[in-house]
Amino acid sequence: MSIAWDGEMRKNTIEVMQILAEWARGKQPDAAAWDRLVREELADASRARAFAVTAENVGDKLAARSRLFEATVAQVQQQFPLGDRLVETLWHLWIPLAMDLAADRDRLGRPWIQGILGGQGTGKTTLTKILTIILAELGYSTIGISIDDLYKTYAERQQLKVRDPRLVWRGPPGTHDVELGIELLDRLRVPDGESVRVPRFDKSAWGGQGDRREPEILQPADIVLFEGWFVGVRPVESAQFERPPSPIVTEGDRAFARDTNQRLREYLPLWERLDSLILLYPVDYRLSLQWRMQAEREMRALGKGGMSDAQIEEFVKYFWKALHPELFIDPLVSDSRWVDLAIEINRDRSVGKIYRPQTATARSVE
Repeated sequence: MSIAWDGEMRKNTIEVMQILAEWARGKQPDAAAWDRLVREELADASRARAFAVTAENVGDKLAARSRLFEATVAQVQQQFPLGDRLVETLWHLWIPLAMDLAADRDRLGRPWIQGILGGQGTGKTTLTKILTIILAELGYSTIGISIDDLYKTYAERQQLKVRDPRLVWRGPPGTHDVELGIELLDRLRVPDGESVRVPRFDKSAWGGQGDRREPEILQPADIVLFEGWFVGVRPVESAQFERPPSPIVTEGDRAFARDTNQRLREYLPLWERLDSLILLYPVDYRLSLQWRMQAEREMRALGKGGMSDAQIEEFVKYFWKALHPELFIDPLVSDSRWVDLAIEINRDRSVGKIYRPQTATARSVE
């Protein structure tokens, strides 16, 4: 029975992808195709709950979504190589998420600060860019910020490495200017009508070690999309490091993990400025290593340099030693105290399950 149900679900998914692909090419759904879209929308109970779709409002929800689909699909396709799978993602995720963000902004009555947490290859940058396109169609301005934009300067990080040689790479907690981030988000949350100096980071400076460049002068926006590989991640109990997962194997590794965990506390005031947190998580965290190797191989094939596979493995495992996904990300997957929307990323980087964690009360809007 389960096998038959799974087969039926796969059949429905393929049919919906075909409908959306044809729609993206200009063929609007007929009555039968529209009925298929409605039935498929309600069949995925977790996604329906995530976007508050019910049998009573599904018609209105999809009508509003369809207007945005027609208005944005061509623009999105100009910037991204949208295959049929990504057209489906536009329909099932990006558009309803943008609609919810716009509603959240209106409900709150001030700029909405949206955190986006996701590791290497999970699609944080793509999500930010496509949400910006859809929100603009809805009449909302956005500012995209990365945790990378908050790195300490090159000179400051050189001094930091002298004090702690383990911080050989930028990225882990301790290598960012948290106060700069707090000041920035406070300015963006309560705009005074003046332009805002948004910090930006040049990763190519100093032979790839990176440094801050001139800030970008921007007008305050309706919605701020703040993304990063540990945005919103919280410290864990010290007992977690008594028998930690690989590659935290030596006493030195455990000491580094404990110290990084402690430094994470400095970021909590920054996370408090978030109004909501989206988690993009792969079905297996080790896929980030595979995806990074693939990206670097493509760069080398184009003659753009890039790290060897051995260097990539050392690089990725360094960050697993700092904030291991099993210790810091897995607990968030089902915890609604900190995560408002969870999006599973499959091995082929397509979107899997979409849901809102149910284990605690949702945060209130102040």
